[in-house]
Amino acid sequence: MDPEAQRMLAVAVRTTMIAASGAKLDAALADLGWLDMLAEIPDIAIPLVFRLLGETGAHAPILNDVVLRAAGRAGGGALPLPFAGGSWVVWERAGEPASALDPELPIHRVPAGDPVPFAAGRRALGWWLVGTGRAMLSLARQHALDRVQFGRPIASFQAVRHRLAETLVAIEGAEATLRQTDESDEFACLLAKAAAGQAALTTARHCQQVLGGIGFTAEHRLHHHVKRVLILDGLLGSARELTREAGATVVANGSAPRLANL
Repeated sequence: MDPEAQRMLAVAVRTTMIAASGAKLDAALADLGWLDMLAEIPDIAIPLVFRLLGETGAHAPILNDVVLRAAGRAGGGALPLPFAGGSWVVWERAGEPASALDPELPIHRVPAGDPVPFAAGRRALGWWLVGTGRAMLSLARQHALDRVQFGRPIASFQAVRHRLAETLVAIEGAEATLRQTDESDEFACLLAKAAAGQAALTTARHCQQVLGGIGFTAEHRLHHHVKRVLILDGLLGSARELTREAGATVVANGSAPRLANL
């Protein structure tokens, strides 16, 4: 796909996500040809669509499609997914929101599911977490430019600058890791998901500090993104669990694999 076609696709997807979310967005993405894109151009479609889910704050149960495709099954359904702490959940295609942490999401706890390949799903979630991180950083940056204390914007204060800079470094590092990751490499996808989850958690912490009290209010968008990060980090293994798993793998093998040719 040429750059202009990718740009037009990104505009169409973003416009769709701004207008709808949940089951309506799921149907709208299907009308845009999401399953065809997933089958024909997954290396373009997955980063684009999942990153935009994070940036717009929308949600749709399309993680199911990524995992189903990797398992050699048809998309359009739902299946149990591992969650942090050894539990399992299902992200329903339709139904009432049920997550206590993020009340917008129709996620329910279920008994343990069948083991299927989760590498592609972890990579997709990594892009979603990066997009959500960029959305939070944008909110904090704009607040820092607009909020005036002692006669000048708080963006001029070194402590605020350091928090925003550390946030940007974390996000850029996670995105660079994802760009070097192929979904056929299970270990690399594990590390990429862990890096994206940690970057998003770091972003949430720093952006909350920059925004101060307003970031806790129901009127501000930050808390929606923070709740989303906590759910996405837990899906298919949290950053802490995946880091521990990666460490155990390296110890067992006696060496660390080369993930990128530098």
